[in-house]
Amino acid sequence: FLKYSDYAEEKGKSAEVFAKVLKKIAENIEVEKSELDFMDRVITTGNNYAYLRIAEGCSNRCTYCAIPYIRGAFVSRKIEDILEEAEMLVKSGRKELILIAQDTSKYGIDIYGKPQLARLLTELCKIKDLKWIRFLYTYPEDITDELIEVVKKEDKICKYFDMPIQHISDRVLKRMNRKCTGESIRKVIEKLRKEIPNVIIRTTVMVGFPGETNEDFEELYDFIKETKFDKLGAFSYSKEDGTPASRLKEQIHPMTKKSRYNKIMALQQKVYEEISQKYIGRELEVLLEERSFDGKYYIARSYMDVPDIDGVIFVNCNEENLEGQFVKVKVLKTQDYDLIAEKI
Repeated sequence: FLKYSDYAEEKGKSAEVFAKVLKKIAENIEVEKSELDFMDRVITTGNNYAYLRIAEGCSNRCTYCAIPYIRGAFVSRKIEDILEEAEMLVKSGRKELILIAQDTSKYGIDIYGKPQLARLLTELCKIKDLKWIRFLYTYPEDITDELIEVVKKEDKICKYFDMPIQHISDRVLKRMNRKCTGESIRKVIEKLRKEIPNVIIRTTVMVGFPGETNEDFEELYDFIKETKFDKLGAFSYSKEDGTPASRLKEQIHPMTKKSRYNKIMALQQKVYEEISQKYIGRELEVLLEERSFDGKYYIARSYMDVPDIDGVIFVNCNEENLEGQFVKVKVLKTQDYDLIAEKI
């Protein structure tokens, strides 16, 4: 039931979809993934973009995460089914598709024997009238040279990697059952920035994992300070019932976790203030999504901004009825995590 309902929409579910599932449950009919009607989904993200689920579940078995127990093992959708849904979404007027899964970088490994995200992206780029393609949640150990090359050469793919590393200390990564090391994380970041100079790298880190020492935390802090991620989110470890990490000894005191979280976020704010200065005077192509509440600006996003996660660009423009259009703007200044620009 949970799996089926999640297909209805990333945000907001359809009562009609729930009713169909409940009816099947009542009749003791097993709901197979092949029966799910992606073509009749409810879209609640507006007229400009839509999320496109390419897989369900997770098989990574990170020790802190309950998703494999809730959603089951990683299961990919067939490429032809995804393309059919994508065509439908674009024909309905969506200009941007955001590929999601618990781990998009492993897409296709269960069906085709090896990851096929690069192949899927290549096929999606052939869809007429599709402007932007994004993919979220790629694990560093699965970012291949093939994937980097496809992102580099295809204009429709936003040069944006959402790569949750969680930590940089080998000791902590091992206790988390992550499949990467501090060195491998550093290498993939170096490669991304070398191959795609304008790439945006977003990551997520966890503080206060059981057994995280002051030395482990300082290593993470120094790494963030050196690496200067374009976007970064942090969260404190919390117990998930039934997970291996919940049974680990050396649980960190809540006040220590809060202190470490605050330090990371204060550091990232300084990092972003430094990074954002380089955008002043730069020209960007943006999607004008809506008017601000006072009507003075259009609220827009560039390839650097994921909806509801990253900042926005406030565009000074007096022209009417430009919602949903792509325009060129020039950045004038920064404001916290947002940018102020004018239409060229």
